Order: sequence, then C-alpha cells, then structure tokens
Amino acid sequence: MFKRLLFIVLAPVLILSLSNKSVAQTAKHTQLIQLSGIVVDRDSVQAIPYVAILVKRSSGGTIADNNGYFSFIAVPGDTVLFQALGYKSNSYVVPDTLSTDRYSLIHIMARDTTNLKPFVFYSWPSKEAFKSAFLKLDLPDNDLARARKNMALAARHARYADARSPGTNYLQTVQQENDKLYYAGQYPPNNLLNPIAWAKFIQAWKDGSLNIQ
Repeated sequence: MFKRLLFIVLAPVLILSLSNKSVAQTAKHTQLIQLSGIVVDRDSVQAIPYVAILVKRSSGGTIADNNGYFSFIAVPGDTVLFQALGYKSNSYVVPDTLSTDRYSLIHIMARDTTNLKPFVFYSWPSKEAFKSAFLKLDLPDNDLARARKNMALAARHARYADARSPGTNYLQTVQQENDKLYYAGQYPPNNLLNPIAWAKFIQAWKDGSLNIQ
C-alpha cells in the first residue's frame, strides 16, 4: 500500500522531468544556425562567384553572390555541398558543438581542369562528297564574269575602308549610354539652334573636311 502511494506521488514529478529532458533534446537538435561565409579559390585565394550551395538534409540552399559571399539558415550537423563550374565539388559539415546561433567560415575549392580532345569540323560530310562537288564546280572562265567578280570585291573593300573600327563603335556606344543617363528625365539638347554647332559645320564645309554619308 505504501509503495502504491509513493508511486502515485512521484509519478507526476518523474513524468515532468522526462518531458523537460525530451524538450531540451528536441530543442538542441532543432537549433538553427545562421551560416555565413565566402568561397575562395585554393590557389589564388580569389573569391569564386555564383557557387551553388546545397543542404543535403533538406535539399535547400542558396547561391553565392558575385563576391563569393553566402548566408543561409542551417542546423548543426548538416552536410553542405558546394558546386561551381570549373571546380571540384566538395562538402562541409556544420559543427554540432556550437554554442551560438551564428557561424562564419571561409570555404576553399580546388580547380577541376578537363582537357577535351581536339575535334575537327569539315564543311563536307566525306572526302568523296567534296571531290564530287569540286568536279561539278562551275568556275567563270570569261573576262566579263571575272571582271564582275573583281568589281564586287573592290566594292566590298571600299565599304570596309569606310567602316568604323571596333574601338570607334565601342566609344560611340558608351557615349550614347552616358548621354542617356546624363539627360534622364529631361529633353536632350537640340543642336539645330546651337550657334557653335553651326559654326563648326560651316568651317568644315569651307575646308573640305565635311563628310556627309
């Protein structure tokens, strides 16, 4: 009778103690960590941009920015996979002995260089097809046809001579973009009523440097 009474008195206390222990263990296992860091190259120690970061447990993750920086929520003991084009994929295990809710690291990745075999492209599927097309080629053998071909080539060269260089096209494009940003929200100036522009136009007309295309 005494044992039964003692059990009735101590049972709630025992159940409450076990419950608190279970809650503490659950809270420990579900502790959330703000995992932040930067991914760098092993040889140059330069940041690796846009690295894919995957948490193996939850299949979640994030992508590093253009400076290699990342930050996301993880759980102690998680295995984090790092993948980037041109680098060997590797992983990192979040320590399960952390006493804070924040953790930072510098993750290092090694380059993965793959040498591809050379591949030669041919304009014909086989040597026989090339031989057949070459024998059937109708070459102009009269003076008029050759003259027309040469004149067409000369016209192309003339157009190439008048064409602007890539550097000039680049500078003109950059200048146009700068003008758009400079005059954003307002009307750009109109040189039709600009006396300085008219003076330059007349001077170029007189000295023969005016080029109208």
